[in-house]
Amino acid sequence: MKKKIISYADEFVPAEGIKLQKKLRSRVILKWDGRKINLVAGIDVHFPEKNTAFAAVALFSYPQLELVDSSCAARHCDIAYIPGLLSFREIPPILKAWNQLRKKPDLILCDGQGIAHPRGLGLASHLGIELDLPTIGCAKSPLFGKYDLPPPLKGDKSPIFDKERNRIGYVLRTRDNVKPLYISPGHLIDIETSVDIVLSCTTKYKISEPLRAAHRMAGGN
Repeated sequence: MKKKIISYADEFVPAEGIKLQKKLRSRVILKWDGRKINLVAGIDVHFPEKNTAFAAVALFSYPQLELVDSSCAARHCDIAYIPGLLSFREIPPILKAWNQLRKKPDLILCDGQGIAHPRGLGLASHLGIELDLPTIGCAKSPLFGKYDLPPPLKGDKSPIFDKERNRIGYVLRTRDNVKPLYISPGHLIDIETSVDIVLSCTTKYKISEPLRAAHRMAGGN
């Protein structure tokens, strides 16, 4: 049985989390192997009340974007929200919902960051390593990096750079004249393919269909 790489204990030490992120960063693979995608999952987590996390996984056919399976799970959580350490709070309930799926996806869209993260290991990257699957970070707000806003039309994008001017993602318009998303690869995928897949999963709304469904299932507005 594969050893899990995160702690599921309710007691969480931020310094230990940071140490683990730095260690795991070297395991992130930013290369797309061209695998066929038949199923895409959107994953989201909400906290409806204190100490309770509610995770939802919505599984869609690709490229048809039809809902084929879903799962939700609640889990006790005493870990406070700390910017940059979101994965330690959200991965345990995500895995509880994940284990209840009847089918497994070929790729995962996460409501969070990929490598556009101070230590290069946001929620999408951490989860991708945990599940050994391609993941993409689709964040609604920036966490790390320098960028300019892109032009206002769907598909317009501008690069996100780290402190060394390495490209780590894109600010992407997924709908005309609306606020952009912050897209970065999580694991087992490259930056350009991440953008292409996010756009192909996005129809008339700002958020991709799998993530919109997961957001509603998790109790988001």
